[in-house]
Amino acid sequence: MNKDVVPITVKGVMPTANGCAVFLGQDDKTFVIYVDHAVGNAIQMTLAGVKKERPLTHDLIGHLLLGLGAQLEHVVINDVSGGTFFARILLRMENELGKKIVEVDARPSDSIVLALQHRRPLFVARKVLDSVEDMTEILERVLKQQADEAAKSEENKEDEPKSDDDEEEKP
Repeated sequence: MNKDVVPITVKGVMPTANGCAVFLGQDDKTFVIYVDHAVGNAIQMTLAGVKKERPLTHDLIGHLLLGLGAQLEHVVINDVSGGTFFARILLRMENELGKKIVEVDARPSDSIVLALQHRRPLFVARKVLDSVEDMTEILERVLKQQADEAAKSEENKEDEPKSDDDEEEKP
């Protein structure tokens, strides 16, 4: 991989009023892409390893790639303009006739789901990473708030008095 792209990971997915904020980045910098609820949920389910009863759209795309003998190589978030991000999915196809690399334009949100499902790397173009605002501090604040709320919720469960229904009946 060349110096024009930087490896990134999904650092968090947070619901918002209009969809979800997907925090992406590396150790030095985090940025946000806003996605609709459906794709945000697909990213969260993939990260959590949730098994689905029926295939969703991203599962279908993965099955199609497999059926066509194509493998997802990696995803690059390659541009941003007016707050809209752009991505490319790189596919590798190999058969008895040879090897072919196919580059497909895609929404970053869909690309992220596919990369996570196929356990393939995510990259961002250096020019994109350099141009976006660093959201590391906001992510850390939100994660701390969530952890505090979870701890408080656990404390409240422990403080609740047990009802007779909670205890096993003894003969």
